[in-house]
Amino acid sequence: MAESNGDLPVDDAHTNRSHVGEGITDGRNYPGYLLIGLALAALGLALVALGYGFRGWALIAGAVCAVSLALGVAAVLVERRRVKRLEGHDLLDQEGH
Repeated sequence: MAESNGDLPVDDAHTNRSHVGEGITDGRNYPGYLLIGLALAALGLALVALGYGFRGWALIAGAVCAVSLALGVAAVLVERRRVKRLEGHDLLDQEGH
């Protein structure tokens, strides 16, 4: 074990991806993931509304889908950028995989 990350030891010899499980352990990602899930549900609702011929509901669901997806992806990227900044890296730095 080469380094210590707070209370958790880091095993550099056996760990090849430093952010595995980050989405589960970092609770600040959840709002972004929920917004992306809402976008997928709204996409389904929009497609069903279009299939039944309800153009007004389809437009509303499509707008909710687009806004939720944009905000969700932005929230996840902002959190990812924060984590990378704490490590001293840029958002687009490659980590060897």
